[in-house]
Amino acid sequence: MTDRIRAGIIGAGFIGTVHAHAVRAAGGVVTRVAASSPERSAAAAARLGALAPADTGAELIDADDVDVVHICTPNSLHVPLARRALAAGKAVVCEKPLATALDAARALTAEATGVTATVPFVYRFYPAVREARARVEAGDAGPLHLLHGAYLQDWQAGGAGAGWRGAAAEGGEHGAFADIGVHWCDLVEFVSGHRITRLLARTAGGGKRTTVQFETDNGAAGSVVVSQTAIGRRNSLRFSLDGEHAAYGFDQERPEDLLVGGMDGNLTVHRGSPATSPAAQRFSLLPPGHPQGYQDCFNAFVADTYAAIGGEAPDGLPTFADGTRAAALTDAVITSSTTRTWTEVPA
Repeated sequence: MTDRIRAGIIGAGFIGTVHAHAVRAAGGVVTRVAASSPERSAAAAARLGALAPADTGAELIDADDVDVVHICTPNSLHVPLARRALAAGKAVVCEKPLATALDAARALTAEATGVTATVPFVYRFYPAVREARARVEAGDAGPLHLLHGAYLQDWQAGGAGAGWRGAAAEGGEHGAFADIGVHWCDLVEFVSGHRITRLLARTAGGGKRTTVQFETDNGAAGSVVVSQTAIGRRNSLRFSLDGEHAAYGFDQERPEDLLVGGMDGNLTVHRGSPATSPAAQRFSLLPPGHPQGYQDCFNAFVADTYAAIGGEAPDGLPTFADGTRAAALTDAVITSSTTRTWTEVPA
């Protein structure tokens, strides 16, 4: 491997473009891009600033000038592409869901042992999120007893189609939870330190809406509403973690602020405030008042992935194991929604 990490990106839609920006921000170079045809690969390579196109994903994986493979394709292609990349000895960044079935996710995680293999649960990289996590770990909130919130989007409102995401093979029957609900669960488990152990779920609207009640291993109750037909909500991932002494609230549409609720009044902790922890300050890259956002989180995630490729162990880096955890939660949601019963989350 050269000093500059060489990335190949399979899939050149919105998220592939985000990955390309993040590769460069992390000091890497996009050497190859593969899309759904040789013609589209050539156009995507020019658009994303890659050194060359690859006619197919397999050709990209096998290329000598690719150190890490970024998989940004439809869901059903994640497992075969990631498996081929791992067999080729490449590091892998695979979009979620890691797999459309739990057993496949487990098998893929086992194959990734000893290799840097990550999943972009990038909301972990907001400074406000790291601040909430640091305060929970310090015990400032006391025992947490209620974890609640929502992840709301509106891109399927008004009868808009879901594209390939709506296909049954891509998880369409429970698509909203598999697509965005797992982000909420990952974030809340990451910040709270709790694990969801059993849940009761209802899915409606052809997979576009899911509600979940749950219990955790540390005795908290919780709920989340997931929808991709919530008019006026472009990307509102929000949570509240309620404890004995304090509550912490975050909304991704207002990512610069952490709301700290207390009995004597509420506080808003702004990104870059001297009151924030070193964990939050590590990801606060711009002066206060200059907003950071989603791309900055993605850049930080890729930078930490590349640091891991170089032998470091960044705190909070989401790996294939976290992708398998998301698959287990999705499996439980599907089972509960189908049987209309409380369901244990698979280990």
